Amino acid sequence: MFLPRTSFASDSRKLTLGLLRVADCVVVVVAGVIAYWIRHGDLDIPDVYLAAFAIGVVLTANYMHLSGLYAFPNLRDFSIEFGALVTTWGAVAVSLLALGYLTKYSEQYSRVWAIAWFALSLMGLFAVRYAVALEIRQQISRGYFQINLAVIGAGDYGKRFIQHLAGWQDSGYRIVGVFDPRKTRVPPSVEGFPVLGTVDDLIQFVRRERVDEIVIALPWRAGAHLQAILAKLKMIAADVKLCPDAVAFELPNLGYDQIIGVPMLKIFERPVTGWGTVVKAVEDRVLASLFLLFLAPLFGLIALAIKLDSPGPVLFRQKRYGFNNNEFSVLKFRTMREGAIEPGDVRQAQRRDPRVTRVGALLRQTSLDELPQLMNVLRGEMSLVGPRPHAVAHNLQYANLIDEYLGRHRVKPGITGWAQVNGLRGETESPDLMRLRVQHDLYYIENWSLLFDLKVIFLTPFVGMVHRNAY
Repeated sequence: MFLPRTSFASDSRKLTLGLLRVADCVVVVVAGVIAYWIRHGDLDIPDVYLAAFAIGVVLTANYMHLSGLYAFPNLRDFSIEFGALVTTWGAVAVSLLALGYLTKYSEQYSRVWAIAWFALSLMGLFAVRYAVALEIRQQISRGYFQINLAVIGAGDYGKRFIQHLAGWQDSGYRIVGVFDPRKTRVPPSVEGFPVLGTVDDLIQFVRRERVDEIVIALPWRAGAHLQAILAKLKMIAADVKLCPDAVAFELPNLGYDQIIGVPMLKIFERPVTGWGTVVKAVEDRVLASLFLLFLAPLFGLIALAIKLDSPGPVLFRQKRYGFNNNEFSVLKFRTMREGAIEPGDVRQAQRRDPRVTRVGALLRQTSLDELPQLMNVLRGEMSLVGPRPHAVAHNLQYANLIDEYLGRHRVKPGITGWAQVNGLRGETESPDLMRLRVQHDLYYIENWSLLFDLKVIFLTPFVGMVHRNAY
């Protein structure tokens, strides 16, 4: 056994995660050293390579943290972590390549070394995670890493919390008993777990049995009562947590904050804030510029094809709603005959739509008509990834049908999005289809991260551009 075990399962979990972070960083460095030896046949490593190791370690530790690869419940199942590891290490590799290109240091590195480093690191990360998954499963089967949980509250709050916990299979928590400050009118058990006594009995119980965490599931209105309970629990060597009031079971879990020292439960917050705003802006500008530069010849060929196929302008402009419901003109390659869309005409394109030109049909099937929106991104009106912007009339229509529809405008609209890579694109024949699309958009907004964006961008050419609903 190589994973740490202490008298408290929560401590063992924290130590395991700490050692795993160190192991991941060591793998990146060792893989880089081995790759250098493979390419150059010696270990006289220049400083510029050592700098790459250091940056790779920092990016790996941070990206893996952001992608949830240090969440203990996921460590036991390697199949869950496989995709996240590929995506995360891919993001690290892309970031290193982009940094080397932008700083003009890339010419000082061997391409063979870089490829070997990336490949060996990924294999090493796989090996470490697989070994950890096997070890954790073995230890859990022996009763280790299980968090023993005592619940204070045999009433409705305690019952609801226990029911909620029971709904999560393999949560890693084991309820060792229920306690209640009352001495009378206490049920013998709650959801099958025995009520073992009062808070004083709990204190004696903790001295005999291992209890990692104590959850107080009582009404918050009993302020003085809670204070008395907390005063007794100060002497116990266990984590004590206050279960939120009943309504909190129905609210989003965004953690806690404080206002001048007063704890506050966070319900809603802006999805992209602080450094996230800077990261997303840099991501959009840098990648959009690179895509425009790389795709410039294709832009020219498409423009020529449109001109030869039918009279009219190359680009099509249409008013759409963007961030905070602000209107802007979205740019697309023209795919319909000039004059086919009259003022006030908001019909969506249909299969075999007579308004669509021959070239336009090909552009729509491959989503190449959306490429000019890279210029909307550079102008700050759109993002590479986000909810797709809809025509103004469609916005007004669906805002009245779907309660959460306007929540899509909490971020900038995108050229591609989570809904699109999940096949939700094209004509929306019913409100239910739009509702499903909105649910995916809101999931993206609530879970935004740089890695999430890179994942969507990576998937777009494979599942987001060519689709049976693209016409």
